[in-house]
Amino acid sequence: MAEMTVDLVSVERRLWSGEASFVLARTTVGQVGIMPGHQPLLGQLEEAAVIRIDGTDGTSQTVAVHGGFLSVSAERVSILAEYAEMSDEIDTDRARKALDRADASDDEGAAARARAEVRLKAAEASSR
Repeated sequence: MAEMTVDLVSVERRLWSGEASFVLARTTVGQVGIMPGHQPLLGQLEEAAVIRIDGTDGTSQTVAVHGGFLSVSAERVSILAEYAEMSDEIDTDRARKALDRADASDDEGAAARARAEVRLKAAEASSR
């Protein structure tokens, strides 16, 4: 099985590092699936997006990411996020309350709503 090294870091910490067979991410120009041997790529991550990393050991990691960049070479993927949470770390009750409080009538409220929604999507995806 072909593999690539994936590093996922946020400003605060390293969230995941290891060998993977596939990465799915959403950039500002669309969703991208990355497999070993992918053409070099530098992309800006959406402000609120879910990233999936399929490890070579058969596990899958789902992460809620808020801003950042994605750098791809043939053997390595580096995900540099402004803020990120592993799906199993997400407090879904808190995320639902944040979603209920978010007022989408201004830019700040719309961003808060998008962050809450992506946290809930990431938590839901990992529970499947």
